[in-house]
Amino acid sequence: MTALLPASRTADVPPTTGTAQAVRLDGIERSFALAQGRREVLRGIDLDIAAGEIVAVVGPSGCGKSTLLRLVGGLDNPTRGSISIDGTTVAAADERTAVAFQEPRLLPWRTLAQNVELGLPRGTARRPGRERVEELLHLVGLAHAADQRPREVSGGMAQRASLARALARNPSVLLLDEPFGALDALTRLRMHDLLLKIHAAEPTTVLLVTHDVEEALYLADRVLLLRTLGDDAHPSIARTIDVPGIRPRDRADRGLADLRADLLEGLGVDTHHRITEENR
Repeated sequence: MTALLPASRTADVPPTTGTAQAVRLDGIERSFALAQGRREVLRGIDLDIAAGEIVAVVGPSGCGKSTLLRLVGGLDNPTRGSISIDGTTVAAADERTAVAFQEPRLLPWRTLAQNVELGLPRGTARRPGRERVEELLHLVGLAHAADQRPREVSGGMAQRASLARALARNPSVLLLDEPFGALDALTRLRMHDLLLKIHAAEPTTVLLVTHDVEEALYLADRVLLLRTLGDDAHPSIARTIDVPGIRPRDRADRGLADLRADLLEGLGVDTHHRITEENR
């Protein structure tokens, strides 16, 4: 079982009382019935995520990253094991969680403000709801674009609206499924800093699925490396890496470079050969 970490490691941010809650996965397995038999995706997942912690999940395609995310959100059920948030079992489409995907998935006929409004909890009164939407648009830097429609804004702006919509639910657990994967490199870096700003202003527990090792190390307190299950009986969490330092981190930090090399090797990338070729 992985040890709990402090709820926040962001520099110069005073403690706040947010809605962040702890997540526990106990003996999680997930398999799917196929024509040629059952395909096992996750096995032996035991994990504790502290309230307010940011945990990134990396691994090769097909290793179960997105499946793990769906299980925590109650969008899928484990074949075996249990998942709880703050000690209470996760329910179907658990309202304590919110999800942001790689694509913004905004309704094209609605304005950005109206799309964010869709994320508000059911029964939210009109005035408090409007104020909450305005607050979130300001937080993600879209107050000036509230009345624009998705086709009228950039991909980065649309993704910011998607994050605001997810936060509108005031989630205890924010689930991010490669939310920056479709963005250009510069916009992605800006979105990383925005996510840290949001996390400081709206404390929540974050589970981030990504293929970007540098993204994982810059944002997360811990990085989980998943493996694709074969014929062996090993759990599908191959490694857990604690990321040192406080956020925002220095992207050029040598310690992060060493961790990056470790993770890439865990993903099957020969970093020694790559470094040798680059130094010729």
